[in-house]
Amino acid sequence: MARSKYVLPFIAFVAVGMAIGWSRSLLGFGLLFQLAFIWRLEEFSGTNNHWENDKESALLRLGFECDYLKSIARPHLEISTVVDPETGESIKSKVRTSSGMFLSSKDRQIPIIKAIEKRIAVFSQIPTENGESIQVLRYETNQYYTPHHDYFSDAFNLKNGGQRVATMLMYLNDVDEGGETIFPQAGSGECSCGGNKVKGLCMKPRKGNAILFWSMGLDGQSDPNSLHGACPIVKGEKWSATKWLRQGAIS
Repeated sequence: MARSKYVLPFIAFVAVGMAIGWSRSLLGFGLLFQLAFIWRLEEFSGTNNHWENDKESALLRLGFECDYLKSIARPHLEISTVVDPETGESIKSKVRTSSGMFLSSKDRQIPIIKAIEKRIAVFSQIPTENGESIQVLRYETNQYYTPHHDYFSDAFNLKNGGQRVATMLMYLNDVDEGGETIFPQAGSGECSCGGNKVKGLCMKPRKGNAILFWSMGLDGQSDPNSLHGACPIVKGEKWSATKWLRQGAIS
């Protein structure tokens, strides 16, 4: 069945990063040991085959990794923006009330981050060089992102890498209440979105889970059914990491 007619959220076993207590300028002895341990596992495991039949190790690893991304992002969070469809520039908007940051080119050279991006490329079958930098987001109580499309409607953002083909959305923590990812045009049932019943498909954030969905169909056209949003947080906070994947390589 053609991908273009359906939003396809997949719960994926995607590794994300690691360790509590990281900062960009200071590493403690304990953290160095943990990094060395995880990196050595990366070295021997290739694309995660080492843990293929060891669920406990995989879950432990995912927990460290999720905490790692949260810790490197926390000191650098800024109010999230949206793309202005007329200018292609990033602007603040009431439709998106989270805070976030993008990993830098230096961050992307860290072995753990490189391993994350490699696994995303393997799972999505889209080359690593076609991926934008990972964006880490935090949603606090009552914060949300109204339903939107990830593909661009302006010419400016298509110049480097072309259109966004797919999105990998990774959950970095469990949310007490609310914070679901809503796909309003997927399915014919109802689901809970921020405590309210709505039409569509809602994905509850679970630490270590991820969703891959496509913004472009097999016909090469942008898919309006990929409409999605972040439901309001009712209790607690939500951390996620997003990687957008393009048609071509990004310079």
